[in-house]
Amino acid sequence: MKIPPLTELKKELSYLDEKELVSLIVDLSKFSRDNKAFLHFKLHERDQPALFVDTVKEELEELFQTANTKTYFFAKKSAQTIRRKLNKSLKLTKKKEDQVELLLYYCEQLQRYGYIKFQHPIIKHLFVMQVKKIHQGISGLHEDLQHDYQYRLDDILSEMP
Repeated sequence: MKIPPLTELKKELSYLDEKELVSLIVDLSKFSRDNKAFLHFKLHERDQPALFVDTVKEELEELFQTANTKTYFFAKKSAQTIRRKLNKSLKLTKKKEDQVELLLYYCEQLQRYGYIKFQHPIIKHLFVMQVKKIHQGISGLHEDLQHDYQYRLDDILSEMP
C-alpha cells in the first residue's frame, strides 16, 4: 500500500466535520503511547508551557535512579536505554529551547550518577554525541538563551575527567 503525501491527507481532513475529526484523533491516540503523549502535550501546551519539560525530566530522573550502575556493562546499557527514551521525547517537541534543556539535563545526570567515571568508550561517545547535539541546538537560539545554555554546558564540560 502506498501512503499518500501529507498535502493529500490535509485536504481529506478538511472535508471532515468536527465529530469525525475528534473520533479520528482518539483512534490515533489509541495506536501508540507516543501518539497519546503528543496529543496530551499539545492540548495542555498553552496553559502550561513547561509541562512537557518537567514531565520528561521526572521520567528521566526516575530512570536514572533505578538504573543499574554496578558495572560498566550495566551502566552502558542503562545510559543507552535512557537516551532512547530521551530521543523519543525529543520528537514530541519542535521547540529548540526544550530540546537543549533536556539534552543538558541528560548530560548533567550522566555526571551526577557517575556514568562518566567508568571511562567506557561507548558511554564517552554517547556523552560527546549529546554535547554535539547541544551545540547545534544552542546555535539556533536567541543570544540571551545561547549565553545561559552555553554557561551550563561549560560547567558540564569543566567537570569532565
